Amino acid sequence: MAEPLETIVMAKKAAKKEVAQEPVGPPPVPRLKERFEKEILPAMRQQFGRENRLALPRIEKIVVSMGVGSAMQDKKHLEEAVAAMAEITGQKPLVCKARKSIANFRLREGVAIGCKATLRGARMYEFLDRLISLVLPRVRDFRGLKAGAFDGHGNYSLGLTEQLVFPELNPDKYTRPQGMNIAICIAGGSDEESFEMLKMFGMPFRTEDTAAA
Repeated sequence: MAEPLETIVMAKKAAKKEVAQEPVGPPPVPRLKERFEKEILPAMRQQFGRENRLALPRIEKIVVSMGVGSAMQDKKHLEEAVAAMAEITGQKPLVCKARKSIANFRLREGVAIGCKATLRGARMYEFLDRLISLVLPRVRDFRGLKAGAFDGHGNYSLGLTEQLVFPELNPDKYTRPQGMNIAICIAGGSDEESFEMLKMFGMPFRTEDTAAA
């Protein structure tokens, strides 16, 4: 004999309740964050001779930005850039607008011309891990990063001319070339100390630049 409808509904509700009550464990610690705590931090303490971790270089945030000048003629270009950055960073980017008008570029104040995303915490470490292990090796004719791209305060910036080096983007969906800038904001260190820390993370600097530094 078939079970009454009320019995089936009550059984489904009970099953959903059991699933909802199952304890959810903490999210896994990003690989590079664990490496920083267990390997890089002790190595920097020994190399720089300082025990206080706040006096040692550390990554505070990573800012990924795209300038989309063609959005002044076609707003779809900006929409594509926002969608691509959301897939790359895992969070909704902020649309950037022009702060002032520039007649030579036919730019008006308040017009949307780009987007950016600021990564912190676990997303920051996960993005850096993908950048080092997956993205940079996919760059055509890649010969290493320039060691001289620090700003004098320990922060490092690099540019990518093509967004499709990120494997999560579908080339059939994003057909228009779009570059981006990646700024790694580092606190507590000079350019030289930030350089050493990024090397420990595995950043592929050029061999000749590393030797010179």
